[in-house]
Amino acid sequence: MNSGRPILSVRNLHRSYKSGAKTLHVLTGADIDIYPGEMVGLIGPSGSGKSTLLHAAGLLERPNAGDVFINGRECLKLADDERTAIRRETIGVVYQFHHLQKEFSAIDNVSIPQMIAGVPHETADVESRRLIGIMGLSERGHHKPSQMSGGEQQRVAIARAIANKPQVLLADEPTGNLDPATSGNVFQSLFDLTRLEGVSALVATHNMELVKYMDRVLTVRDGLIVPFKG
Repeated sequence: MNSGRPILSVRNLHRSYKSGAKTLHVLTGADIDIYPGEMVGLIGPSGSGKSTLLHAAGLLERPNAGDVFINGRECLKLADDERTAIRRETIGVVYQFHHLQKEFSAIDNVSIPQMIAGVPHETADVESRRLIGIMGLSERGHHKPSQMSGGEQQRVAIARAIANKPQVLLADEPTGNLDPATSGNVFQSLFDLTRLEGVSALVATHNMELVKYMDRVLTVRDGLIVPFKG
């Protein structure tokens, strides 16, 4: 167990949803710590609560109760603009669908979040080309999403999530929309890039083939986060 301070810490998280007259309790006191430099897998079937946890941990959704600490700072009670700044500066997110801007090239898609954060265009362009190259897409940098395969588009999305140098990457089924062979290649790229850039990662997936990449593997059981037994 890492004895240092976690980058991301979730405590006693509760999240429920109304479904007609019923209340669906998804998380019922979930706890999780993500430490510097580690990749943690969150395994479980669709609907188990993985995405709910990631959305709360990424400050994208407010839980019913609980706390989220990033670098020791309690975040859920912060004002909207403060949470937005933390997301922009500290957290990278990769979704199952790439959500690239279809009218822009791969390089531009990676540059845009940097420029939104105040990075000059020339500097962003250089960093984007570096990341695109690491992802094995140097020859595809000027292609638009419609000119790229699904796996290539997802690699661009991963590079985009890393572009602002986050401390933690939250990946929600990052290969869930890909065939098995492409899935393995894309996840290898994700693993290599996070290791190279020193980014911690929490990866939610139902793909058991990805367990081999993880430093730790957890699962959602009865609304709690517990070690995965395999």
